[in-house]
Amino acid sequence: MTSPRSSPFRLDPLAIRRLLRDEGLRARHSLSQNFLADPDVLEAIIDEAAAAPGDGILEIGPGLGLLTGALLEAGAAVTAVELDRRLAALLRERFEDVIVVGSRAPAGPGSLRLVEGDALDQDLPRLVPPPYAVVANLPYHITSPILHRLLERAPRPERMVLMVQWEVGERLAAPPGRMSYLSVFVQYHAAVRIVRRVAASAFEPAPAVESAVIVVEPRRPGSWLPHDAPGVAEAEDSLWALVQAGFRERRKMIHNVLVRQLGLPSARIDAALAAVGIERDRRPQTLAVEEWLALRAALDAGPGAHAAPDA
Repeated sequence: MTSPRSSPFRLDPLAIRRLLRDEGLRARHSLSQNFLADPDVLEAIIDEAAAAPGDGILEIGPGLGLLTGALLEAGAAVTAVELDRRLAALLRERFEDVIVVGSRAPAGPGSLRLVEGDALDQDLPRLVPPPYAVVANLPYHITSPILHRLLERAPRPERMVLMVQWEVGERLAAPPGRMSYLSVFVQYHAAVRIVRRVAASAFEPAPAVESAVIVVEPRRPGSWLPHDAPGVAEAEDSLWALVQAGFRERRKMIHNVLVRQLGLPSARIDAALAAVGIERDRRPQTLAVEEWLALRAALDAGPGAHAAPDA
């Protein structure tokens, strides 16, 4: 087993390049493969993960296994999902002494369960028995769907320490004024914190963008909702229909957007906005999560049924 302090691979781009060559591997752009080659960034991820012996960890896209090795060294029970067969073979060889075979979950501290396949084809929330955490250098092209799958239903992870594209990290942690549908979705489900910016030179090969290490800490399901809500699932369906409608025209006035997108009378939209103190000329990107929730409640309390977002 390895750690960032005891890894047999020196962490720098040249060493990673040599390792790939020696193993007959190359980074595949189609899979967003950029291998971390900066020991300080790896150390920062491990510090934020704070894995203890026996902790259940889900890792998505383990790649060369440097982060995997550090988690195993800490005593974590790791389940790693790897799509690339070549990298999966390397991981099996490197961690042959600790891989658990024929088991639904890692057997104990310092064990590795390797799942070969596309993370998007997996039932991610059920791969690791709760409580569990996610620690991953996410393939950037699947960041959004992975976050949706991990947050939209139980069992949610207790904590996620993720490497994401810098622009995505900014969007996830955005304040009102720079919100997007993804911002609202993630901030509804979790608190988001950017730990550090990561230069493109920290990877081999260097991507065209900078990256960010972020921490995502999921909230208790339904914690935003009032005690008299009809049910978490029903209330959330209503909320996402509203937010999706609003962000179809994120730079237009919220009143006009909702009239067009929801097909509701102008007077009803005006009344709901006024009831929660939102000016009719605000743009959807300026609304905080709690304002969307208040607006949803005001619209649902109004006369008539809530229209579908495509109405």
